[in-house]
Amino acid sequence: MPAAVVIGAGIGGLSAGIALRQAGWDVSVLERAERLEPVGSGLAVAVNALRALDTLGLGDRVRALSRVQGKLGVRRPDGRWLAHTTAERAREEFDDSVVLLARATLVDVLAETLGADALRLGVTVTGVDAGTGVVRTDQGEHAADLVVAADGIRSATRRALFPGHPGPVYAGVTAWRGLVPWDGGPLPSTETWGRGRLFGAHLLADDVVYFYATDLSPEGAVHGDEREELLRRFGGWHEPIPSLLAAVRPERIVRGDVHAFATPLHAYHQGRVALVGDAAHPMTPNLGQGACQAIEDAVVLAHAVSEGPAHVAGGGLAAYSAARLERTTTIMRRSAAVCRATKIRNPVAVSLREAATALVTRFSSGLMLRSVREVLEWTPPRRAASGRGPAARA
Repeated sequence: MPAAVVIGAGIGGLSAGIALRQAGWDVSVLERAERLEPVGSGLAVAVNALRALDTLGLGDRVRALSRVQGKLGVRRPDGRWLAHTTAERAREEFDDSVVLLARATLVDVLAETLGADALRLGVTVTGVDAGTGVVRTDQGEHAADLVVAADGIRSATRRALFPGHPGPVYAGVTAWRGLVPWDGGPLPSTETWGRGRLFGAHLLADDVVYFYATDLSPEGAVHGDEREELLRRFGGWHEPIPSLLAAVRPERIVRGDVHAFATPLHAYHQGRVALVGDAAHPMTPNLGQGACQAIEDAVVLAHAVSEGPAHVAGGGLAAYSAARLERTTTIMRRSAAVCRATKIRNPVAVSLREAATALVTRFSSGLMLRSVREVLEWTPPRRAASGRGPAARA
């Protein structure tokens, strides 16, 4: 049986491990952490990623553990809606809906599906030979016909393979994330845009709200109390923002500067090594596509190497790069453009941005969805191979 080693047990790495196992590969997923402890945040799994999960037989399970995104849109800090649409309209457009769940829930589903026999925790990778597929670790060497680098935005594997690439750069904003229990009934999914600031809130399954916020900040700035910092910046905005910030436990708030590629890679492979997820195309979070694109990567990669080891360096990984480069680069750039729009602080420019956004709903609420059609209308190379998902059930 052909052997594959996956470096990193995040969403991209676990998805790649599952997809490769289902394609007939013997898989080992190496993770340096002693336990899988995903950052305490939520996740929107968009239509395109649900289609990819359908091919792994996991789409329906993820849907069952999630909350379907209901009314969603963009608001001003005073609460006035600028643009909005509904889950029903999304289903009409794309035959499915965006679902919301805790990141930890998705990681648990993926890890359970992969199987404990394929997951090696507490293993630190110290080097990779792209030509031979040998992976060196602090516990010995692994010989592999295929190596998948899913080791994140600071990927050591990527740096070794592409030493001349500048890597991720600071996007100019810092981001806060948190989870808050919610007993206030239905809550629309919203992003509120102010002058250089953004606050998003989404109700997940189990009556938990996932919130995130961004603001301009010097890179590496240190705050003494992150909740107080959030209240200072967003406490005067519309409800439920002040209530969420008052209720969140300070230790449940995670903050980090946002980094992304300004310069895309020219390939996502070298020799017997393929890059997936943030190792290949780190992007700002503004389109909610980081994890979704990692899942897509996994499915496309498994399809590209489905003919076995002889096809890996002899064309399979080149086909993977060709299939993923243009799409992920386009999404990465679109997300960066949205990030730039959220950073506007000039009052006149903000007013123009609000007027343009309001026109989207005034003329057609469907325009809001059609603007992301290129992102969401993606078909896996083996659509619904498991016999699951909306297309299979129709």
